[in-house]
Amino acid sequence: MKSYRINEIFFSLQGEGARTGSAGLFVRFSRCNLTCRVETHGFDCDTEFESGTDFTAEEILAELRALTSNCDWVVLTGGEPGLQVDTELIEALHEAGYKLAIETNGTVELPEGLDWITVSPKVAEEAIRQRQADEVKVVCRHGQAVPETMVEADHYWISPAFEGDRVDDRTLDWCIQLVKQNPRWRLSVQMHKFWGIR
Repeated sequence: MKSYRINEIFFSLQGEGARTGSAGLFVRFSRCNLTCRVETHGFDCDTEFESGTDFTAEEILAELRALTSNCDWVVLTGGEPGLQVDTELIEALHEAGYKLAIETNGTVELPEGLDWITVSPKVAEEAIRQRQADEVKVVCRHGQAVPETMVEADHYWISPAFEGDRVDDRTLDWCIQLVKQNPRWRLSVQMHKFWGIR
């Protein structure tokens, strides 16, 4: 039986983007195909996704059901969930009554059937494989420009890079100015860090 390497499964609130504040069951997949560092991406990755345990689809479902019975959204995140999420898992979660959101860096073309796609590009545009999404979220530091993204989406977000659990005032002001200068983009701050939740 197929297994997926999972870092953690938890119940929380969506902290950023169009779904901010909505409850979700989060499945954090282990492994990523990128290494985000200040020198190359303008920020250090702040998520631990290297460790993990192998779960079958049924075991993932059992963990989700044990957390709560009154939430129908599952957020597939990572790491890079696109390295592992497949049609088999999507179908199993849909059959169990869940709607599926995914947070991806866009370097892997995703399988069909996902209900909400967030692309957060961290590579050059020509390396992006997922060209359709519900939202695009770009993490920016002070001095970084808004990219001319090739991803077609309904929502475009600029997210100020955090340093630990805080955002630098200069970076936040820079991102506010970027939104003012580029009105198709909106500001999305990682609210879960202010709320003190993961």
